[in-house]
Amino acid sequence: MDLPRIFPFGEGALVCESPAPATLACQKRFWAMAAAAQQWPYVTEIVPGMNNLTVLFDPLAADVDALAKMLAKAWRAAAENLKPGRLVEIPVCYGGESGPDLAEVAQHTKLSIEEIIKRHTNTEYTVFCLGFQPGFAYLGGLDPKLATPRRAEPRVAIPAGSVGIGGTQTGIYPASSPGGWQLIGRTAAKLFDPMGNPPSLLQPGDRVRFTIASQTTITI
Repeated sequence: MDLPRIFPFGEGALVCESPAPATLACQKRFWAMAAAAQQWPYVTEIVPGMNNLTVLFDPLAADVDALAKMLAKAWRAAAENLKPGRLVEIPVCYGGESGPDLAEVAQHTKLSIEEIIKRHTNTEYTVFCLGFQPGFAYLGGLDPKLATPRRAEPRVAIPAGSVGIGGTQTGIYPASSPGGWQLIGRTAAKLFDPMGNPPSLLQPGDRVRFTIASQTTITI
C-alpha cells in the first residue's frame, strides 16, 4: 500500500491522505497511525477521516518535518491485522412513524419491507470515521441491494436517533438536524453525550449490528 500524501494544513496541522476509494485495510492503517500519534509530544488532537488523518500540534514547539517523518514511519509500521473493535448492538424500531421512508426504500429496491429489515440487521458494519455531527459514525458494509438515492427534497428537521439510508451508506442521526436520507427506523441509543468519556458511543474501528426493537422501547 503506497505511502499517503502528507501535507500541511495551516501552521498547526498535518494531513495524511490516500486516494479514493476508501477501503477497510487503508482505514485500519490510519487508526494505527492515530493510536501512535496520540502518544507523541506536542500533538494536541487526532482526527481520523475517510481515507485521511489530520494531526493537530503545537506549532511553537513541534518540529513539523520530524513529525511528518514520524507519520510516514507509522504508516509503514502499521499492522493491517489490528484487533477487532467493540461490537455495539443498536436496537432499531423500523417503519411507522420511526421510519417513514421504509416503503419508498422497498419500492426502489424492489424488496419487501421484511427483506429490507432482515438485510439491514443481518450485516455487521464497521465504523470508518466520525464526522458531520458529533457522534455521527460513517458505517461501511451496507448491503448493496439496499442502496437508495437520497430524497429529492430534504427534510428541514429529522429526529435524533433516526436511522437512514443515503446512497450506499447507512447511519444514525445523533441529533435533530436537516437531512435528505431515507429514514427507515429510529433508535433510542444515545450516540453522543458531551459529559461522557468518551463522549461518542461509537469509535473508529468499532463494529455495529442493528437489532429489531419494539415500538414501546423508543423513548426519545
